[in-house]
Amino acid sequence: MPRPDPIAENMSFLLAELDGQLTRLIAYFDDPRTETALQLVQRAGYSHNLSMRVRKACLAGMMRGKKSEATQLRLQGIDTIARNLDLISRLGRRAVEQAERVDRQKLLRADTYGAPLKRVRRTVARINEALEARDSKLAVEIGQARTEMGSFHDQLFRTYTRDMQGAKHTEDLAYGLLCLNEVTRMGEALQTISEAILSINIGQSVQFERYFTLRSVLAGVARDEEITLQPLAETRSGSAISSVNLRGAKGETVAAVFKDGDRRKVKEERVGVKSWNSVYPGLAPEILSYEKSGKSAALLIEHLEGETFEDIVLGATDEALAEAQKALHKTVRDIWRQTRTDEPAEMKAMEQLAKRMKDVHRLHSRFVRGPQSVNGLAVMGFDGLVSAAAAREARIAAPFSVYIHGDFNLDNVIYDAVGRKIRFIDLHRSRYMDYVQDVSVFMVSNYRLQVLDAGTRARIAAVATDMHAMAAKFARQQKDPTFEYRLALGLARSFASSTRFVVDEKHARRMLVRARYILESALAVPEGKEARFRLPMKELFSD
Repeated sequence: MPRPDPIAENMSFLLAELDGQLTRLIAYFDDPRTETALQLVQRAGYSHNLSMRVRKACLAGMMRGKKSEATQLRLQGIDTIARNLDLISRLGRRAVEQAERVDRQKLLRADTYGAPLKRVRRTVARINEALEARDSKLAVEIGQARTEMGSFHDQLFRTYTRDMQGAKHTEDLAYGLLCLNEVTRMGEALQTISEAILSINIGQSVQFERYFTLRSVLAGVARDEEITLQPLAETRSGSAISSVNLRGAKGETVAAVFKDGDRRKVKEERVGVKSWNSVYPGLAPEILSYEKSGKSAALLIEHLEGETFEDIVLGATDEALAEAQKALHKTVRDIWRQTRTDEPAEMKAMEQLAKRMKDVHRLHSRFVRGPQSVNGLAVMGFDGLVSAAAAREARIAAPFSVYIHGDFNLDNVIYDAVGRKIRFIDLHRSRYMDYVQDVSVFMVSNYRLQVLDAGTRARIAAVATDMHAMAAKFARQQKDPTFEYRLALGLARSFASSTRFVVDEKHARRMLVRARYILESALAVPEGKEARFRLPMKELFSD
């Protein structure tokens, strides 16, 4: 006879125990008696121990051998469910403890608690069904209990606070409010359980509202069937990016990327994609769908074949890297030529850096020093260098504008080796600007890669300096005399500001030392002689 599954077995016992506790809780509010309250409090150890058995079994499952991502996610989800079932049990006990402190039971209005608590009990009874059947529709219904509990809270909260006005028994009403808070928090626990089940079904951690955004953005693009996501990335601004495979209206398989997050950021991404598709068609992915809801929004965009430039730099053969670089340089030059306008452009690299220095100071204060004196010689602090360089930069604009990516990091450039095409992603900062902005960001995004072996570091340096050589040649062709000087300020900005994302102190120090060297070198150039300025690029990007 096979041994029973400890997770399923203890989950069944936990749900049965909680059902009994909720039954007692409903009975208490139907007829508040201390005897019933004591019976409920005495059951505390039962639900807690069963919850811990489920969680220990989940942990043992995660530790035992190599598990698929789907299995790991399921075990994590069940752990979350068990933890929140125990929370519902504790909230019930705490609600009773607060209710028992009310001397004048009429002020508690105990009879109003029956309906919401019965809703909680009915919902808990369906958790196992939703989990075992992978029923997302039922999981959504479980999460919707929070809305009903919220409505109950708002209504009774108004009643309690109204009764407080001019009342002599405010202490009883205060205990009533505490009791109400414990009961309504059960809705939050149920929504968390709902999210855990949805995450198991989808294949990626998902919040309750995000699930509705996903369903909405897929409407009209895909058939109404179960969704499966694969995580791709998590941006620093909080947006989540996932791949999704779905069936189109005609039954064909459609590969897409789902991106959601802050409404402003997602809207900027949409505008950036649409702008690129009008300015330089074929470079940006196609937008399949867009939805906004409150402060959030979501995009469903075309999945792009190929690898990010970061993966190519770190893992491809020398021949494959050379081919990708050739395609990138050709594409970038073509974009600059086709989008060039005679409108002067100000990069304002030092202004950008000044805004980010608080974060740099917070993480690497040891390496960003203020003014000092060495043997009587005054040495300007880093922030002072930035301020002085900003004044110089304000007098040197780019002679023309081009359409830039705006966040030209290695992982935002994709190369399709089959089609030999360069594609861009993460386009929310795209605009007409000094092309030096993109050049400097790309170069430093190479250097900041935290890879230590000498061979790879040399390869990274070569990719950065090759980009410089291509851009410098373009500058000469376009008669842009201050390209090198503006690039220096862009590099200083990127070296320094990138340390916000570098925890390794040695690597961060190397970047900040380079930023300071560049700023001091640029400021040492006499005004009016900026066109003669050159940086030792190979040395700057070598370790």
